Amino acid sequence: MSNNFSETQKIGDLKDVLKDIEIRDDEVKSPVNRIIGEVYDAMREKGYNPVNQIVGYILSGDPTYITSYKDARKKMSKIEQDELLEEFVTYYIENKL
Repeated sequence: MSNNFSETQKIGDLKDVLKDIEIRDDEVKSPVNRIIGEVYDAMREKGYNPVNQIVGYILSGDPTYITSYKDARKKMSKIEQDELLEEFVTYYIENKL
């Protein structure tokens, strides 16, 4: 029984240590992921459906699917389409399978 208490105490200590660590999103996200997030936010702010717009962009290669608001189109054009698809597939596999 004391072994369980010891493990519980260690978990509690770990939680105390972790709550003091601040992780910024920019430090965790890849540059591609960060740009996708910024573009997504810009399109939502403008009232667009970001998923439909990004899919249209990927399928057609037409940059006008991405709003120019907050330089979203310029940012998105910095990402090669294969990199963009790789980011989406990687995220899906790591988080949904």
